[in-house]
Order: sequence, then structure tokens, then C-alpha cells
Amino acid sequence: MRIARFSIDGNVAFGVVEGEPSDPDGPVLDIIKGHPFAEFERSGKKVPLAQVRLLPPVLPSKVVAIGRNYAEHAAEMGGGVPEVPVAFFKPSTAVTGPGDPIPYPSFSQELHHEAELAVVIGRMCREVPRERVQDVILGYTCANDVTARDVQRAESQWARAKGFDGSCPIGPWVETELDPADLGIMCTVNGEQRQLGRTGDMVRPVADLITHITEAMTLLPGDVVLTGTPAGVGPLSVGDEVAVTIEGIGTLTNKVIKRG
Repeated sequence: MRIARFSIDGNVAFGVVEGEPSDPDGPVLDIIKGHPFAEFERSGKKVPLAQVRLLPPVLPSKVVAIGRNYAEHAAEMGGGVPEVPVAFFKPSTAVTGPGDPIPYPSFSQELHHEAELAVVIGRMCREVPRERVQDVILGYTCANDVTARDVQRAESQWARAKGFDGSCPIGPWVETELDPADLGIMCTVNGEQRQLGRTGDMVRPVADLITHITEAMTLLPGDVVLTGTPAGVGPLSVGDEVAVTIEGIGTLTNKVIKRG
């Protein structure tokens, strides 16, 4: 099931995405009663996807991201895979949605894309044993861990490099029925392929990451976990259109703009 968050006529709602872009009338949204973090009903009121503005599929209290979780990416960054998962935060203000602009930060000269599988948490949880991880996951979406690479190198903490406004596009929706074990993941810039990998190449799979994170902190419904990026990260310029596509989910597209 694909669950989207959207606005129409000034109202914000969740809906189940039905149909495919190839359908004669395109996909439609069946508006749901309530929210997706509890039992909900479909209203039966449907609106064409083309007539709404898609928003970030969730509004997380926090985004917990994992660094160097693909061996080839760790190597391209000039180091090996860390002995334990390296976690960092992106603030809620970094989150943006499909089609929203990525502002090029004024304090950087080297902005990079990082295509990632994002895990969306469905219920409050802590100290989750590995065998129960699936019980706390709502679903999965696409993410771009946009990074000011020069700032990341210059500063020992990554808060500014990875936490600036607009640095965490997610979307276009949450896919709730998906096995994340081995999905194709791709990033293109202006239609040119930059990254191509599979989630099966993660050093530590989703279940291990959720267990590791919740040993330390409580995750809330709507929180997002970024699982790392494959090799091939590279520069973005003002005017570039960057797209993250993940098998079984869809495509997240954003354009880089000059920060006003």
C-alpha cells in the first residue's frame, strides 16, 4: 500500500495511492479517515494525483541517519566501514517533499547528492529486539541525504553539513508492503545516472540499524531512519534536477536552487 500526504484547496490529508502513471487517467488518491499510524478507513472520496501537491509523506520529530553503510561508498570517502554503525541527526527543518527545491547553502561550495532508502517508523518504540523490528515499521520511502561535503570535511560535527534547511528530501509516498532486503536504488542528475546500487549491499541491514538506534533512544511514529548511500555520490549545482528511484517505491525528484 502506498500512503501519500498531500494538500489540496488548502487542506492537508493522507491518501492511499491507487493506479499507475501509465493508467489512462493516472493514479488517484483515496483519502483516508484519520492518519496512517493507527487503524484507518478509506473514505472512498478520490482525487487525481495530478491535482494535488505531494508533501513530505511524514513530519518526523527527528531523522536518524547512518553513515558509511555501503562498503564501496566508505572506500570512495577515503575510509573503511566503521566497526559500529555511525549515526547522526538531520533536524525536522531539513525535511522537504517531492518537487520541493533544495536550497544551495551559502556557506558551501561543494554540495553532494546521496540516494538512500528511508525507513518510516509506525509506532513509538525503544530497545527493539531484532526479531520484532518489522512490527515498528510503517513502511519505506526514498530519501536524498544532501550534504555540504566541504563543510563535512572541515567540521568534526556534521550538523551544518547535513542538517541545513532542505537537506533531507523524502517521498513521494510510504510503501508499506515491501521487503527492503535487496532493492535497486539509483540517483540521476539531469537524467544522467550517478549512483546505482542495491540495498542488499548494505553492511548492516535495516533490522540491525533499528535495533542499534533504539538501544539509545525512543523512536516516535513518523520518525525516519536513513540507511546509508551506495557509491557514486557527487556534486550538485544550482539548476540541477536530482532524482532518487528505489525499486518498489517510486521516484523522488527535486531541483537545486540558489538560496535566497
